[in-house]
Amino acid sequence: MRDFQRPGRSPVFATNAIAATSHPLATKVALDILQSGGNAADAAIAGAVLLGFAEPQSCGIGGDCFVLVKPAGTEEVVALNGSGRAPAGLAAADLRARGMATIGTESIESVTVPGAIDAFCALSDRYGRLGLAAALAPAIRYADEGIPVAPRVAFDWPESGARLSGAARGFYLRDGRPLATGEIFRAPGQAEVLRRIAREGRDGFYAGEVAEDMVLSLNAAGGTHRLDDFAATTCTWGEPISGRYRDHDLLEHPPNGQGATAILLLKILAHFDIAALDPLGPERAHLEAEAAKLAYDARDRFIADPAHTSRLSHMLSDETAARLAALIDPRRAMAQVARRTEAIHRDTVYLTVVDRDRMAVSMIYSIYWGFGSGIASEKFGILFQNRGAGFTLAEGHPNEAAGGKRPMHTIIPAMLGHGGKVVMPFGVMGGSLQPMGHAHVVSNLLDFGMDPQEALDAPRSMAEGGELKVERGYPEATRARLAEIGHAVVEPDGPLGGAQAIRIDEAGGILVGASDPRKDGCALGY
Repeated sequence: MRDFQRPGRSPVFATNAIAATSHPLATKVALDILQSGGNAADAAIAGAVLLGFAEPQSCGIGGDCFVLVKPAGTEEVVALNGSGRAPAGLAAADLRARGMATIGTESIESVTVPGAIDAFCALSDRYGRLGLAAALAPAIRYADEGIPVAPRVAFDWPESGARLSGAARGFYLRDGRPLATGEIFRAPGQAEVLRRIAREGRDGFYAGEVAEDMVLSLNAAGGTHRLDDFAATTCTWGEPISGRYRDHDLLEHPPNGQGATAILLLKILAHFDIAALDPLGPERAHLEAEAAKLAYDARDRFIADPAHTSRLSHMLSDETAARLAALIDPRRAMAQVARRTEAIHRDTVYLTVVDRDRMAVSMIYSIYWGFGSGIASEKFGILFQNRGAGFTLAEGHPNEAAGGKRPMHTIIPAMLGHGGKVVMPFGVMGGSLQPMGHAHVVSNLLDFGMDPQEALDAPRSMAEGGELKVERGYPEATRARLAEIGHAVVEPDGPLGGAQAIRIDEAGGILVGASDPRKDGCALGY
């Protein structure tokens, strides 16, 4: 139990349903959908699309999503891949011939075709109860009327907003400056796009005037995108991947997401007695950092478009984890071994909903970096993601950029299982932090007996780019010891990620919701 004389929040308890998102209005909208007869799929779509206007630097209809769904009446989980592909005209050889070594995060080459809208349509069609129009109605209203900018969103807006260019500056800045806390953000052009999707389904986005606006805008910026690329966009259904930790199962989305990295990371940590350590001590933070370096190196070698990921079983094997764990010196930090590292950007939204029939949805939705590529469509103001920056230009690499391929993705929804049942949908946002965040939260729950809110509240660290970013919540003695054993300890310039979780307590007949205080959001139930 938390100390009620200290700042913090309690987990949310409810019997019927809970929604947890990173913005209060999105959580309230999701709960309204549930109480009006919708299910978890309807509520998740409603909350996610609204977040595109509540947190426009983090997500939007020009982005991608991944979803894990546990339908009502079953414990079988399905995975929905709503990530878009590179335009057919993209070729790594052409980019190398132009002297490019990487795909820049603000380049037209980084723009992949948005996949989220097709996925929302498919999710609504297969599992929704109210229909797509009802799920989109709250976001349409808020996009027209506007949403006050929340404090965390305002904190991120200046840095992310500096990346905006061209028409995007008019849509996402006010008189050339970032919006501040309490100012109203409106997106009437995107409200019109959503009305067309509500009427026409996916064709309201991937065909006709909306698609033409996107393609013409991308072509004007030098892109190879064509209407055929948008028309061909389709999400794919599949099965999650999983791995064991402390008699629980961590379920993750398969590639091209990096969920396998979280599974491998936990399998490495299972070779150490984490539960015997101080949860805020240097020994635990050191082991997590070392395991992350090794797991991220495996990610950068193997994870790519599903059709090009050939060594997934090797990455997930117990033998691989054992060999990697043996490389860790508990008394000394190793050098950063990953060949490619990424910034822990503050963007992406994660939300989860569990309804009264115990359908559970774990959804993550993103435009990648803050305000994506910084490029928006001229007429409707649709902001394009820069997910193509997740490709490599290394010849012959599984994740080599090519037309029609999906890049390696950082965003990953998760679920925790026990005894053959899903016991907690959850997710941690924050770019490459996410696998380390998943492992840290699971360890908080299973090694240290924290409740879901405590598990999300607890301080985090992240090994990245030769540094160990350590949040202020760790004791100074922990920082000092980590530096002594070779870590380049730094304080991050912002919080590490954000998270949501809902524990399903079948025996007690209750749900327990949690929302990360690093964001503006909350969990609500009824």
